[in-house]
Amino acid sequence: MANPVLVEVTRGNRVESFHRGMIAVVDGAGKTVLEFGDIETPLFPRSACKAMQALPLVESGAADAYGFGNRELALSSSSHSGEPEHVALAASMLKAAGRDETALECGEHWSFEQPVLIQQARSLDRPNQLHNNCSGKHAGFVCACCHTGTDPGGYVTYDHPLQAEIRDIIGDLTGTALGHDNCGTDGCSIPNYAVPLKALAHGFAKMVTGEGLGAERAKASRRIIDACMAEPFYVAGTKRSCTRLMQAALGRIFAKTGAEGVFCAVIPELGLSIALKCDDGASRAADSMVAGTLAHFFRGDDEVRDKLLAIANHTIRNWNGIEVGAVQLSNAFDR
Repeated sequence: MANPVLVEVTRGNRVESFHRGMIAVVDGAGKTVLEFGDIETPLFPRSACKAMQALPLVESGAADAYGFGNRELALSSSSHSGEPEHVALAASMLKAAGRDETALECGEHWSFEQPVLIQQARSLDRPNQLHNNCSGKHAGFVCACCHTGTDPGGYVTYDHPLQAEIRDIIGDLTGTALGHDNCGTDGCSIPNYAVPLKALAHGFAKMVTGEGLGAERAKASRRIIDACMAEPFYVAGTKRSCTRLMQAALGRIFAKTGAEGVFCAVIPELGLSIALKCDDGASRAADSMVAGTLAHFFRGDDEVRDKLLAIANHTIRNWNGIEVGAVQLSNAFDR
């Protein structure tokens, strides 16, 4: 059975395109509170699980040893836009561990933010690895290795001790057996593991509630979530969806996107986590889906709900600024 249509794209008075998807909203005990589609389907979380991958930085004691605060922890969980502040902070994290950009193994690309990209193209021959959207996460990896005396060389590989630790952490959080059979390689070269959508949501619910976790992991998990909510710019960047969603209710929403239409979010005050996947991988639809789902749980707060719905439902304009259509939630959300 096909997953339901969750987002429609109109032109004039007609639906021009539509996006199917699946959404799981789960509490700390693993109870499903809201669902759309087949939420037992395994999927690659991609960058949506970076807060999980950042746990060794905190649990090893590296974050405290290097004096890292909310901004560094947010950047370690980020897919940033390669803006100057992001690049400088990633470099600072590496410097604290006595390393530099050459320690990174994430590859290089230009900024996601067009004005920044233009400035980079004017001033740089080419970007370096600090400009990569994953450089904060990778800086965190290098710092965790250096603090524990582990050689960071090859830290992106499946058999490296750091990746083995991350594999155990994500397995613990999601209750899923992880190994070669459900492993793929992410855009920044680290292993990424396919897990059922509901299990992914439950993992984030455990991070925010601490249910089913040991005291140390529960404390580290909440510290990372709180850091991201406190510094949303360092999780993504200017005009990015993750940043905008968290700014809509500062300190009350955590949100993190992943490639191919994946999005995860948590509402700490309710102890709920959201995980979703747009079937066709479109980020425009995943952004709309997560904003609409979050809005569903802020029905008692009109100000926050209106901000979220404005992200979920928005007009499309052509190059002359003329309104030509809209991206909008389908009537599936009218429940």
